[in-house]
Amino acid sequence: MSFLSIIVALVLIFDFINGFHDSANSIACVVSTKVLSPIAAVTMAAFFSFMAFFVFHLKVASTISYGVVRPDAINLNVIAAATVAAIIWNLLTWWWGLPSSSSHTLVGGLIGAAITSSGFGSVITSGVIKIIAFIFIAPLLGFILSYTLSTLIMWIFRKLSPYTIDKWFRRLQIISASSFSLGHGGNDAQKSMGLIWAAMIITGAVSQDAEMPPIWVVLSCYSALALGTLFGGWRIVKTMGQKITKIKPFEGFCAETAGSLALVTATHWGIPVSTTHTITGAIIGVGARKGVTAVKWGMTRKIYWAWILTIPLSGIIGGITYLLFNYLN
Repeated sequence: MSFLSIIVALVLIFDFINGFHDSANSIACVVSTKVLSPIAAVTMAAFFSFMAFFVFHLKVASTISYGVVRPDAINLNVIAAATVAAIIWNLLTWWWGLPSSSSHTLVGGLIGAAITSSGFGSVITSGVIKIIAFIFIAPLLGFILSYTLSTLIMWIFRKLSPYTIDKWFRRLQIISASSFSLGHGGNDAQKSMGLIWAAMIITGAVSQDAEMPPIWVVLSCYSALALGTLFGGWRIVKTMGQKITKIKPFEGFCAETAGSLALVTATHWGIPVSTTHTITGAIIGVGARKGVTAVKWGMTRKIYWAWILTIPLSGIIGGITYLLFNYLN
C-alpha cells in the first residue's frame, strides 16, 4: 500500500470521527427539546450533512490546501502528522465530553507539523490569524444572532400561549436543525478534501492547476462525515443540550437558525469555522436572554479553555507525530 493510500485512509478516518464528534452540534438542541428522538435526529443530520455536496462550492477545501501552510512546505509526512494529531485530539475531547473544534485541531496539527518540518516561516500568518480570529467571532456571532432572534420572537408572539408557541416551534425546529446540519456538512467535509487534494498534488496524482479534487474524493469525504454523524457522540450531546442551559423548542430554533446563518456565511467566504464554537455561542445567547443565572458558566469556562488550548496542543501533537513519521520513513 502506498503512503498516499494510507493518508487517504487516515483522512477519511478523521472525517468519520469529525462527524461522530460534531454530531452533537447538529442534534443537541432538537434532542434536548424532545422534538426528535436521538435516532431520528442523527439520521436527519447525516442526510443533510451529505446533501451539502450539492449546495456549497469548495472554498474551504482551498483554504486548507493553500491558506494555512506554504505549499512548498507541505509534504506527505506533514499531512499524515496533522491528520493523526487531529484524530487524537478529537478522541480525547470526545472522551472528556468537551465540544472542541475539529477545524482548529486540524489547523493546529498542520501548523505544528509544518514548523517542525520547515520552521516558522512555513506558516501563512495572515491565513492563521483569520482562522484564530473566528475562535472568538464565531461564538460571538452565534450569541448575538440567537439572543436577538429569541428576543424578537418572544415579542412577536407575546400574546400567544406557551402551548401554542411550543406547538409551532416544535415543527419549525426540524427545519432549523436540518439547515444547521447542511452548514456543518458544507464546512467540515471540505477540510478533509483539502488534505487529500494537497496530498494528491504532491504525489502528482492530480494536476496542481486542477480547480477541484476528483469527484470520488468529494463524495468520500461527505460520506465519511455523514456516516460519523449517524453514529453520534452522545457524551457531547449531553454537554451541549443540558449542561450549558435548558432550552425550549423556540430557543432551539433560534440557536440552530443563528448557527446555520453563521456557518453558511463562513463557508461562502471559504473560512474553516468551528461548528462547535458557533452553536455553543448560540445556545449561550438564548440562555442569556433569560438572565445571567440561566447559563451554567462553570461548564462554559471549561469549554472555552478547550477551545483556546486546541490549536497549541494539537500543534505539539502534530510536531511530535511528524518526527515519528519522518523517522519511520
